[in-house]
Amino acid sequence: MSSHRTSTLSVAGYPVWLLCLFVGMLALGTDEFVISGILPDVARDLGVTPGTAGLLVTAFAIAFAAGAPILAFLTDRLDKKVVLTWSLVIFAVANAAVAISDDFVLTLILRVVAGLAAAAVSPTCMVIAGMGAPEGKSGRYLAVVTAGLTVALFTGVPFGAFLGDVLSWRATFALIAVIGALVAALSAALAPSVPGGPVTGIAARLAPVRNPRVLALVAAMFLSGAGGLMFYSYLGTIFTEQLDATASDVTVALLVVGLVGVVAVFFGGALSDRLSPRPARLIVLGGHCLALGALAAYLASGAGFGLTLFLFVAVWSVFAWALSPVIQAGIMSVADDQPMLAMSLGISGLYGGSALGAALGGYLVDNYGPAAIPLVGTVWLAIGVACALVRPAPAADTTEDTETPVSTNAAS
Repeated sequence: MSSHRTSTLSVAGYPVWLLCLFVGMLALGTDEFVISGILPDVARDLGVTPGTAGLLVTAFAIAFAAGAPILAFLTDRLDKKVVLTWSLVIFAVANAAVAISDDFVLTLILRVVAGLAAAAVSPTCMVIAGMGAPEGKSGRYLAVVTAGLTVALFTGVPFGAFLGDVLSWRATFALIAVIGALVAALSAALAPSVPGGPVTGIAARLAPVRNPRVLALVAAMFLSGAGGLMFYSYLGTIFTEQLDATASDVTVALLVVGLVGVVAVFFGGALSDRLSPRPARLIVLGGHCLALGALAAYLASGAGFGLTLFLFVAVWSVFAWALSPVIQAGIMSVADDQPMLAMSLGISGLYGGSALGAALGGYLVDNYGPAAIPLVGTVWLAIGVACALVRPAPAADTTEDTETPVSTNAAS
């Protein structure tokens, strides 16, 4: 399906187009989280309070989570390469406009536009990676794309905040816009074409929404986001309030999580390819639950801050960040007729769970203390494991009755 050019240009064994998708996801992740590091400057420059400026983060996240399945449905019949290219163009233009905006309401609207564009880019990147992968390597290719978001947490976001501090917060968004435009151009030139879905009725196009296997995996993703990412969101609070750690200790812990996380994403992809989606996700989900449970037991025991805690956090990071490529590979394996919508549901599940986890975590900290977070998170994850274990009957219009690794010829 792809040209000779797209299949031969490679770096470190991966095609250049896949690395472009990685950079695109890195830009998305940076755009989402970077405001937290430059929020005071943004608020001061736009003439609003920091609390009001925080709505810029909320607007992007809500647009991302809500927009992913809606845009997947609306663009289902379009070639994914076309969707990716134009979504990246809109993403770049929106961020460039943010960089020159002097009005808060306009900036808020632009953040919604950027979030919607990101909502189209993210699942499209995953579909192109999964469908464009050689036989038996879909998990690894999905891991490369997913790694972009992970790397953004400890490279893109800190660098963006640093650039905002040295130059201006506007320079941060200008750089994101430039990267988005560059990735759009490279994707248009190098990425393989992945045809849109066939011309079918609305009911057929909404098949993933009625597919119990897809919904079970989306539920597992949601619960993992609610449980595991709740711990990540409040890791600094747990360290400082529960263990009397210093700010530098928290920085080291976040660095450990990030470094281990990058390796873990590729571990999840390789595991999915070597086994098959179902056993791979059971290993990762089960390990995630046990690791967070071990952290809950450690904190409940009254043990102090030390190397053992860092080891527990490192082990937890392996399973927490290996999760996304494993579950997304599973979603694609049971909904390969409508992968775009199905994978967008997985993304919405993760972000929706993360939002719930952040809200629940704040309640737990205020009322029960930081140690309650990993305990409650473990319960959420245990329910997620149960969702992944269930083998529901196929949907009425689904002919597949087993899960197999994604098999495509898009990159050949």
